[in-house]
Amino acid sequence: MPRPRHVALILDAAKPYDRKIISGVALYVKETGNWSLYVEEDPLERLPDLRCWRGHGIIANLDDRKVAAAVHGLAEHGLKTPVVGVGGGYGWYDPSTRIPYFSSDDDCVARLGAEHLLERGFRRLAFCGYPRTRVNRWSEKRARAFQQRAADAGVSCSIYNGSQETARKWSELQRGLAVWLRSLEKPVGLMACNDVRARHVLEACRAVGARVPEDVAVIGVDNDEMICDLTDPPLSSIEQGARRMGYQAASLLDQLMRGRKSPQPIFVVEPDGVVARRSTDILAIDNPDLATVIRYIRDHACEGIRIADIVEQVGISRSSLEHRFKAVLGRTIHAEIRRVQIDRAKQLIADTDLPLKQVALRAGFQYIQYMTRMFRQHVGQTPAEFRRHRVQGPFVVPALAGLHD
Repeated sequence: MPRPRHVALILDAAKPYDRKIISGVALYVKETGNWSLYVEEDPLERLPDLRCWRGHGIIANLDDRKVAAAVHGLAEHGLKTPVVGVGGGYGWYDPSTRIPYFSSDDDCVARLGAEHLLERGFRRLAFCGYPRTRVNRWSEKRARAFQQRAADAGVSCSIYNGSQETARKWSELQRGLAVWLRSLEKPVGLMACNDVRARHVLEACRAVGARVPEDVAVIGVDNDEMICDLTDPPLSSIEQGARRMGYQAASLLDQLMRGRKSPQPIFVVEPDGVVARRSTDILAIDNPDLATVIRYIRDHACEGIRIADIVEQVGISRSSLEHRFKAVLGRTIHAEIRRVQIDRAKQLIADTDLPLKQVALRAGFQYIQYMTRMFRQHVGQTPAEFRRHRVQGPFVVPALAGLHD
């Protein structure tokens, strides 16, 4: 058996995002690698001395200045240890080093959040981000993409960043959020740039007496289960592709350690999707008939319902119902049934090991061939490709300058 390769994971295991990256690396090692991993709980205090460390490769989060300086300094000491960087896209990564770098797809994250709220009928949206720093300009990027999706849908959108980045000045942070929340016309669908910011928003909602989700529906980013499950109500969140990022970063590092070159300098990883919880479990639709129809579809779409079954629930003509539905939701009743079925299939494919034939039946498709055709039409991949790519790829490549504009 070949000797193991020694790989340092210079990531902050105290952060959920980094822990998920580590779990993706661990999955790759379990499947294909003969590696010995160096992982410390506090990477800022216990970095290996990279000038004398005899490892074979490094995966490092370059959002931290000290970590980035240590990794970028390898070349200055004549060391050629392969390195793969990860981060939020706006940290201390230096493109001139040619270190391959992975970051999240902020545009896609924001669009997912907006779509989730629009699907619930909100005609007023809001985004809560952070004031700008060197490492959190991803918040601005998400805000811009969210606002653009709102504009495309013809709905209003309010953006708030405040003046406090952290909760150290909790009272001041909450006062600013309270003023903003009171100014918003209700009901409103609100996306926070991450789960921590969403928790700030939920606390401010409680302070001003805004009901969640009836007055303010809130969705975050990162799917930090500790935050999401402990908030009241539990927080809906977008699962970024952090595990997939870790898997892909490990796969690339393996190639680099074998003497091959990276095919490109920058990789952007798409998010996995929305994990819906009670903080957005609402239909913001004034028309009670349409609200009844949408809820009926979401409850029964995977049971093989027909439009005739839905018409029976509200007691109005099919043509009138179809017209009202499309006018408010922007899609047909049939399209809504299919969307719910596809979402259910995606969830089963991603979160279970069920055979695809069973996935098809549970998602309301009588035949796997029909599910495959519909899945490819809506998702752009076959179900098998979707399951494989949830862990292994594909890479999405932006222009290099896009990370720092």
